[in-house]
Amino acid sequence: MNVIVLIARVVLVAVFAVAGLAKLADLAGSRKSLLDFGVPASLVSSGAVLLLVVELACAIALVSSSWVRWGAIGALLLLTIFTAAVAVNLARGRRPDCHCFGQVHAAPIGWSTVARNVMLALLAAFVVSQASSAGLDAATALSSAASIGQVDGVVLGVAVAALILGVLELWIMAHLLRQNGRLLLRIDALEARHGGAPEQAQAAGLPVGVEAPAFKLPALEGGETTLGALVGQGRALLLVFLEQGCGACDALMPELALWQRTHAERLLVVPVSRGDAQVNRAKAIRHGLDHVLLQSDREVASVYRVAASPSAVLVREGLIASDLSAGADAIRALVLWATAPEPLKKGARIPSLGLADLNGGTIDLSTLLGRRTLLLFWNPACGFCQRMLDDLKAWETSRTSAAPDLVVVSTGTAQANRSQGLRSRVVLDSQSAVAQLLGSGGTPSAVMLDEQGRVASDIGVGAAAVLALANSTTASEEVPA
Repeated sequence: MNVIVLIARVVLVAVFAVAGLAKLADLAGSRKSLLDFGVPASLVSSGAVLLLVVELACAIALVSSSWVRWGAIGALLLLTIFTAAVAVNLARGRRPDCHCFGQVHAAPIGWSTVARNVMLALLAAFVVSQASSAGLDAATALSSAASIGQVDGVVLGVAVAALILGVLELWIMAHLLRQNGRLLLRIDALEARHGGAPEQAQAAGLPVGVEAPAFKLPALEGGETTLGALVGQGRALLLVFLEQGCGACDALMPELALWQRTHAERLLVVPVSRGDAQVNRAKAIRHGLDHVLLQSDREVASVYRVAASPSAVLVREGLIASDLSAGADAIRALVLWATAPEPLKKGARIPSLGLADLNGGTIDLSTLLGRRTLLLFWNPACGFCQRMLDDLKAWETSRTSAAPDLVVVSTGTAQANRSQGLRSRVVLDSQSAVAQLLGSGGTPSAVMLDEQGRVASDIGVGAAAVLALANSTTASEEVPA
């Protein structure tokens, strides 16, 4: 009987140790799970910490021969509470995610969850009932195991070793999955921006011109905020959708705070996050971020068809005013487009404009110094662009040393632009922010920058004007110093 009790103890120790350590590695998920299960918001943060402490205490007590009875009683009480909570939610038709093992395993609850908890509760009850014999320490129990046969003793030893290794493996997985989760969110953003998943990218976002879906969300500063209240302030509204635990979202927060200050007169930047309110509040305070709204799940992100984080969309006068921009670079371009001043005049130096290229890098147009550079505004879906594509490729092949460098500033996906087969560097400007800044109203069109990064020509519109600029050996007019 001592051997059976030992096996039951080892199973319970493994379960509660993994559960406690996994919750420690994923406190945000634990808080969300408690909130989803109906725990009052004021108790969620302290409850998540208390739960992992009690689980680890039960695991430690089950290892000690002196405390095994109390460890088993604690495990039985926890499992009873868990089972009741799951059953109540299922009876109400709710299936929140169970973060029982943190990021190691999180899935909607079901009756299989109840069955698993009941089986573990029976093990805990068995250990409680055998407390007198369970007081044996591990060495004594293993010695008793040897008395029932050498083979059985070896099997038991292997089983115990396997369980210990399993605990270590799950603990390592918790850390790896925490990091990988952030990477996957960034990959989602990159695919949406560069066209790596075209079906998903096409479905993301609402069409420009439709009415923006109304919402009412709690604000971190207190109270509730509606879309109508935000639109009613008379400024363009930038909704930026963030995720707790998303590294790219955290990296963007300082820029969001900067945009809130520098563009306050023209643009209202409103982050829409989710997760634990205290965690979000701490980040907002650290970065000086205002107007942060909090979803309980993804109820607003879903109706705005947000497929990746971070993402942003512009709303003007209650209508969707831009395509959904996914990823930090696309959001920067959207802000540039939404806040663009009057077009630059000849002689003006181009400002710092970071745009993503087709290889995942970034090019800052203000660093194009030392040689003349022709900025060609392009759209793979433009029929006029396609009609001049062969001539442009021929120019790339036969260009002279006196010809300017060519940078193609294009809309469309990375995949669509790769299919053009251009040799020159192509950067993506989904909102045509650079074209607007330089006064270009269509494609194909182009403008020349001189060696100091200043606008050195008028906008050339159409294939003939573009090729004339490309073949010029000097600026068309003298640029003032």
